[in-house]
Amino acid sequence: MNQKTLRKLFKEMGFVRTGGSKEEKECALKIVSYLDKLGLKAKLESFKIPDAKVLEGRLLVDNKEIKCCGYRLAKDATISAPLYYLANWDDGSLSQVRGKIVLFTGYLNRSRYEELTKHGAVGFISTNGTLIDEDRDVDDRELRPSVAKDLEILPGVNINIKDAMKIINGAFKNATITLRQEKIEVTSHNVVCKLKGESEEEIILSAHYDSVPLSIGIYDNLSGTLGILGILEKFLDTKHHYTLTFLFCGSEERGLLGSKAYVKKHQKELDKVRLNINLDMIGTSLGNAIAVCTSDQKLVHFVEYLALIKGYPLKASQGVYSSDSTPFADSGVPALSLARIAPLDSLIIHNRHDQMKYMSMEKMKEDIRFAYELTKIMANAKYLPVQKEIPQNMKEEIDHYFHRSKPNK
Repeated sequence: MNQKTLRKLFKEMGFVRTGGSKEEKECALKIVSYLDKLGLKAKLESFKIPDAKVLEGRLLVDNKEIKCCGYRLAKDATISAPLYYLANWDDGSLSQVRGKIVLFTGYLNRSRYEELTKHGAVGFISTNGTLIDEDRDVDDRELRPSVAKDLEILPGVNINIKDAMKIINGAFKNATITLRQEKIEVTSHNVVCKLKGESEEEIILSAHYDSVPLSIGIYDNLSGTLGILGILEKFLDTKHHYTLTFLFCGSEERGLLGSKAYVKKHQKELDKVRLNINLDMIGTSLGNAIAVCTSDQKLVHFVEYLALIKGYPLKASQGVYSSDSTPFADSGVPALSLARIAPLDSLIIHNRHDQMKYMSMEKMKEDIRFAYELTKIMANAKYLPVQKEIPQNMKEEIDHYFHRSKPNK
């Protein structure tokens, strides 16, 4: 895949494509169409996910209306309570939230939600954005089932951090949240394409193609999608021992739902899957290449050695990466995610700044080339030495990631 083709595909698929939307399906069909032009047959595998249409989402702070988005799938309610800014998530600060609507910066994850419900909060206000952004975008967020599962459901809204600063500086006392919504179910899709090998045993290459509501998702993760397309093209005219399955996952941004759906649907076939190689965020101009291996430590060393041999600057580690590799590892399939992580201060994911101007086609080709070399070695191994077993320390980290247990302090 040359630079001209990469740019063309980035342009054709670079639009907001949230999980379960018609735009996400449009992108899926573009992937299918591209594969069809290569002479390959791909199939769409649909799966249902819960959703909601927010009919009313309002936030009043001392009777002053603040622009917000109501959390989809949160509790429908109109509730007024004292406002509390939770600057830290320590026990002392959390002891002050009972009976209050709690404002905090950043995302609402499972552990934060547990703390709010445990300590008696009655509602929440999260934030997005930075104080130096020119825009005042408000992110459309949802209360994922994995966050609220087995916990009391709270009403909540999301606001821009600039408005949060005004609220804090203005010493506002009380807040009212109103949330009304229509619960619905939407359909998302995985795209699956197989290249048969000499063996029925498989290596699965994956990348998600959906985006978050505010983003056209060039870096996160159209880059990974085009990455595995590029790898696929390199295998078209070559024989390989292991069957290669190329999986383009929908609704990753909504909680790894595409890879979870694939693993569930193909549970009986996972015995034949020896390895998952996942691409999530590659090709950015700035940043460093990484490989996160949810596997035995030997794979970490192998990837590091291969990078040195190929002259590819990369840091490999054992761990859990927050992407579609994790549901495979959770099901007993050794997995690794390849990425080029942009500097933390560049802030180019999950917002309108995720654009082509931050990408490098040279870096895209470099990242695809290394991912291909790794895949080629694995796909043609006489015996694939990666243990088909997830080490205990990785099982524990996966449990922490999915909030099935708490990390040891």
